[in-house]
Amino acid sequence: MRSSVFLLCFLYLSQTQTQFSIADLVEKTCKQTPNYNLCVKTLRSDPRSSSSDVSGLAVVMVDMVKAKTIATLHRISELLAAGTGPDPKTKAALRRCVELYDSAVLNADIPSAMEALRTGDPKFAEQGANDAANEADSCERDFNGGSPITSFNRRVSDLSRVASAIIRLLL
Repeated sequence: MRSSVFLLCFLYLSQTQTQFSIADLVEKTCKQTPNYNLCVKTLRSDPRSSSSDVSGLAVVMVDMVKAKTIATLHRISELLAAGTGPDPKTKAALRRCVELYDSAVLNADIPSAMEALRTGDPKFAEQGANDAANEADSCERDFNGGSPITSFNRRVSDLSRVASAIIRLLL
């Protein structure tokens, strides 16, 4: 009986210690990024983070960049499809953003970052994340201050910079 109680206590404490260690890893990692709150919130929203090392956290963050990029493209499509859509200059900027997000971010930057993480080449992965941030920033600049997708561009840029900082920890 004593050994059963001891075993249960040991297992409970081990599980609790593991959960604290994982939470500590997320916090410790996020403290080394440019946006601690976004980092913690994003990583804690994905259950994969609870069993990840720093490399796994980088994969989770790059996946989040991809998800936000897809959401941004969806929003752009909605704006372009609207019957009384934006003025011609805004439409042209939105079309340019589609090129940036679809061709560059979704079909080049994100896949190259994921592949580099998979093959253990963090420098190349960091470059992919930085490129994604630069594409989002470029999209925003195309509007000259009148962007209907500023919050989307900022989120892709911010997530990409957080991803880059996490990947940099692997160097």
